Amino acid sequence: MARHVKKTNPALITLIEGLKKTAYENDAPIWKDIAERLEKPLRNWPEVNLNRISMYVHEKETALIPGKVLSTGKLTKKVSIAAWSFSEKAHEKIKKAGGKTLSIEELVKHNPKGKDVRILG
Repeated sequence: MARHVKKTNPALITLIEGLKKTAYENDAPIWKDIAERLEKPLRNWPEVNLNRISMYVHEKETALIPGKVLSTGKLTKKVSIAAWSFSEKAHEKIKKAGGKTLSIEELVKHNPKGKDVRILG
């Protein structure tokens, strides 16, 4: 029997509601997908390393990780990365490679249609 656990983090609840609203208003199903992923238990959230981002994301795209970005590997491109959280070291390495770190809220605000966003994780 599956137990439904209610999220208690107010920032996360607000983000999920905002994502669903943006998805509906802009006909952008990507945001609904992310909202549903963030509703899952934290232990199921992805942890993505920089080398994986380097491998799969092109320079003109924004990487979106509905979880945490970790610092293993090297970022070889100038990419913008949006995630729920970043390890301190990953944050440093992204800046050093000329990339940008964003919160998921910032990405949604700048890109309500969800164009050129690649989800990893």
